[in-house]
Amino acid sequence: MNDRDDLLTIGQLADRTGLPVRTIRFWSDIGVIPPTCRSAGGYRLYDAEAAVRLDLVRTLRELGLDLDTVRKVLTSRCTVAEVAQAHVRALDVQIRSLRLRRAVLRSITRPESTTEEMILMNRMARLSARERQRMIDDFVDRTFDGTDAQAPGAHIAGLMRGLPELPDDLTPEQAEAWLELADLVADTGFQESARRMAVAGSAPENASRQPLPFDSALVVEHAGSAVAAGVAPGSAEGRAFLDRIVDPALPAEDRGRLADEVETFTDRRVERYWQLMGVLNGNAPFAPVAHVFEWFIAALRASGN
Repeated sequence: MNDRDDLLTIGQLADRTGLPVRTIRFWSDIGVIPPTCRSAGGYRLYDAEAAVRLDLVRTLRELGLDLDTVRKVLTSRCTVAEVAQAHVRALDVQIRSLRLRRAVLRSITRPESTTEEMILMNRMARLSARERQRMIDDFVDRTFDGTDAQAPGAHIAGLMRGLPELPDDLTPEQAEAWLELADLVADTGFQESARRMAVAGSAPENASRQPLPFDSALVVEHAGSAVAAGVAPGSAEGRAFLDRIVDPALPAEDRGRLADEVETFTDRRVERYWQLMGVLNGNAPFAPVAHVFEWFIAALRASGN
């Protein structure tokens, strides 16, 4: 501009932009909005473009950019798009952290929550996705170590590794599921039980064995009905339910062997593992059946005596 009468004093610039004089003066002092020139008395004067630049500075500051980054944008050392992309990535991390923190806080509002649970929940929530996956992978590696990778049940190892990235909008149920899962894979008893299943499932003799002499669907149906009705496994009524699942003529010795085999693959903790994985993967919940097979096992043993 050539006409100094068109220049604005810092007060006039403040009136035009709605920004406080002290803010404009500070930004001017640090070189974000330098004055166009100075008056004969040494006062700062700004052109009309300064008002546009001030609006941009205000917008960038409200978006969370620091003044050094704003200065780089205004001096064309980086573009607004580049800055925005960097801040989107940073905000994604912050949002995820806040959502995890919210989930933790929600979960510990339960009256039964303990200080230990609160600390553990917070620690688990802060683990990276890689650290969480490593916990699961270490458990699966120990469980299937040395077993036949070509065995019929070997694919279960892959399924057991299926820990998803925790969703951005983590629910309290998912936060609690992750906490319980982490606690479960660290449990020695659970590790031993899962190992027994893996070894038994990959044993060479199991590849050519005959199908088990019962239908799992019948166990769920009839043993489930017995459990729901409170029928004791060793009672006469319990025997009637059992006869609907296995051949009543099945010898006592075979009943005992069958009970041992079914017991090898029956553990409420393993079933809970799959339930927790389902919660984390957003799958529809499934009804637990391990307790039904426990009744079936007890009934087989009682009928074999």
